Amino acid sequence: MKLQQEIERRRTFAIVSHPDAGKTTLTEKFLLFGGAINVAGAVKSNKIKKSATSDFMEIEKQRGISVATSVMGFEYGGRKINILDTPGHQDFAEDTYRTLTAADSVIIVIDAAKGVEEQTRKLMNVCRMRKTPVMVFVNKMDRPALDSFELLDEIEKELEIHVHPLSWPVGKGSDFRGVYNRFDRRFRSFKGISKQTIGELVEYADLEDPKFQKHISPHGDRLREELELIEGVYPDFILGDYLDGRTAPLFFGSALNNFGVRDILDCFIQVAPCPGPIVTEERRVDPAEPKMSGFVFKIHANMDPNHRDRLAFIKVVSGRFERNKAYIHVRSGRQVKFSSPTSFMAEKKSVIDEAFPGDIVGVHDTGNFKIGDSVTEGEKLKFTGIPSFSPELFRYVENDEPLKFKQLARGLDQLMDEGVAQLFVSVANGRKIIGTVGALQFDVIQYRLQHEYGARCRYEQLPMFKACWIESTDHEKLKEFRLRKYQQLAMDKESREVYMAESPYALQMAQEKFPEITFHFNSEF
Repeated sequence: MKLQQEIERRRTFAIVSHPDAGKTTLTEKFLLFGGAINVAGAVKSNKIKKSATSDFMEIEKQRGISVATSVMGFEYGGRKINILDTPGHQDFAEDTYRTLTAADSVIIVIDAAKGVEEQTRKLMNVCRMRKTPVMVFVNKMDRPALDSFELLDEIEKELEIHVHPLSWPVGKGSDFRGVYNRFDRRFRSFKGISKQTIGELVEYADLEDPKFQKHISPHGDRLREELELIEGVYPDFILGDYLDGRTAPLFFGSALNNFGVRDILDCFIQVAPCPGPIVTEERRVDPAEPKMSGFVFKIHANMDPNHRDRLAFIKVVSGRFERNKAYIHVRSGRQVKFSSPTSFMAEKKSVIDEAFPGDIVGVHDTGNFKIGDSVTEGEKLKFTGIPSFSPELFRYVENDEPLKFKQLARGLDQLMDEGVAQLFVSVANGRKIIGTVGALQFDVIQYRLQHEYGARCRYEQLPMFKACWIESTDHEKLKEFRLRKYQQLAMDKESREVYMAESPYALQMAQEKFPEITFHFNSEF
């Protein structure tokens, strides 16, 4: 019975958006309203010196962007909430897509001035493909913004989903007065706005209250008209449509100034789904099953640079995870025990004795785990749908300090295991090649090598189109291909052969001339 109760208490969700829509700021305010932190930090601000809790890496603090998914857990309203704050920049999309496999629902943040942007569309496509329930938070209403009705139409058109506004803004920009919550029929605002604390709440339940009308003057008549229009256009909110991914509850607000944050958080814990069944290659796994199962969706090297620790993030799918209990690492068949499994508040960790479906557990890893690995009580399960993309940008990596050869080798080895980039070794000249899906990854790797491992590297351009893994049962044809494409062949970390095509034409010709060879664009084949 305890297992079922704990499952129903869990809410595990990812926050996603286009860069600079306010995703990390909203995460910070969730932590503030949930009592997990006392003072909110900022992503980039000259006045607020405390950085955002989820942006704990030094490069994130300096650049004001998220470059890796952060995990944060806290209690709120009788629920255990697990937030996954993801990178918004498209160069780190692979980390975001993988994180969505560990989320039971998603909150999409949209900038009220810019509307729906490219990366938001891509992320919505992933949610639609996975049938993940989505909520929308229209942020930055305290700044000049698009018309609210225009925003609703644009979101429905661009994201191809019906929206249901459960809150409505009163004014916008410098005239923004607060948010009326249609879900619980209350208006909320704050006295003495603070960007770092919650401030004194101003709340009205009666729209005809003279004090309320004075507070929102001159917007009283317009608010009444707009609410009547919404009631006529948007039918009653149906929970089943949200859970099936057909409708997205929508909220307005300003995360930086706390407006609308509590509204979406209170609604979220009531309607968002608890952990549900997950389909593996073998069968459907139900969270209420007594035996523990889970999968690794993220690996982070140097979570704490002082201890050089490497953590694997495991999403618990079923059963009860227990400290010091023997589990099976399915890929290797080895038995593993975790003496100090941890829960997270970004980089801050605390040792736990147990965890339940929906929870994210960090386990110390010495290099045994790979992204996508399963951990069970003995059953061989392979969780599917954890993406790994073929790199499209390549550079030779060279040691800039010959005396730091070991540090560079170890740093490259550990950073590549995170799945943010891939390391290849050229067959022709033995040089190391880094392949990524985004140019910004090269800067992050270079920075982290220097500041976390004390190793300096430099890059040389390598104009290649795409890396693809090759295999064939025709050994003669494979031998011929190796002779012809010797200069373009490389080996990956797992000693698998990789063909690096110089251009789309070269790849097409190779596929046509060697139909006996299979070209894989994903390393998980």
